[in-house]
Amino acid sequence: MVEIKTNENLAAMREAGRVVARALAAVREKAAPGVPLTDLDRAAREVLAEAGAGSPFLGYRPEWAPVPFPAVVCLSVNDAIVHGIPDGTRLAAGDLVSADGGALLGGWAGDSAISFTVGTARQEDSRLIDAAEEALEAGIAAAVVGNRIGDIAHAIGRVCRAAGFGIPDGFGGHGIGRTMHEDPGVPNEGRPGRGMKLRHGMVLAIEPMLIGGGTDDHYTARDGWTIRTVDGSRAAHAEHTVAITDEGPRVLTAL
Repeated sequence: MVEIKTNENLAAMREAGRVVARALAAVREKAAPGVPLTDLDRAAREVLAEAGAGSPFLGYRPEWAPVPFPAVVCLSVNDAIVHGIPDGTRLAAGDLVSADGGALLGGWAGDSAISFTVGTARQEDSRLIDAAEEALEAGIAAAVVGNRIGDIAHAIGRVCRAAGFGIPDGFGGHGIGRTMHEDPGVPNEGRPGRGMKLRHGMVLAIEPMLIGGGTDDHYTARDGWTIRTVDGSRAAHAEHTVAITDEGPRVLTAL
């Protein structure tokens, strides 16, 4: 079931989205060579605490997960695509980091992700991150009243494939509202004109994930959470919570 949000609901979700944006900005600011991933998670926790917000990530345990997620952000480094667990691993110059975080505020959720490099970026990493952000922008542009979920999926997939990057099958965006994961699912590749029709008041987390090596192959690491590329190539992830409105798409997780 898809819950249609009122304009008041969307305003409340915007406040949750602002907290997410500030938390991810704090993560990015903290990232530097030699800094452990746990310090980045701590920076995000501090932002949530200051805002009086909770975390939809901390303690989250879907049926496939061996243990509850132990942090408020997913930190996926280099060949990790998504769901990386922050641990004592120290960042190195040139690392590519994807940070995915959320917030619960006033009974509403926000979810967003960014990718960035630590220090000077390799040219191929910059191209990968740029493509992820371009794919996100294309997906958002397609999130208009009267379009369908397949139009968003097609817009994302077209950018990814044109750039020569892979798309991990089975991972994509989702509805969001009172909880982090709601209907409908939003694939990162698909056929236009297919799927649920978009209406004013729907809210979607749109999140392209790209594999730099060009294949779609991935596997789950031994921790049961982290999804990695099979070929060892790097990955990038970008995400925003987006409201579908009669005035056009409204990004709720922008700073």
